[in-house]
Amino acid sequence: MSAPTVGVITFELAIPDASSLKDKRHWVKGLKDRLRARCNVAGAEIAFMESHKQGLVAAVTVSGDRARAEKVLQAAENEAAALLGGLLVDVTIEWLT
Repeated sequence: MSAPTVGVITFELAIPDASSLKDKRHWVKGLKDRLRARCNVAGAEIAFMESHKQGLVAAVTVSGDRARAEKVLQAAENEAAALLGGLLVDVTIEWLT
């Protein structure tokens, strides 16, 4: 039996046209909801809570198979890019095993 693999993908957003936290929440909530529905990952806003111009969202997947986890995180990155376009300024992936 192999140890579970935990993959964490982090999305940095820049939202220059946002004029309030409500504007930012539209993008952050939309991203989290889309990733949960289409990629079956858990997501949370993890930084820049008080800034309405930027956001940092992390999503996580757990799998017994690293190749499967990689596919899930790649799908999440593709979904985020499709939803956010130029608002997505950085993506990082970390592995916890």
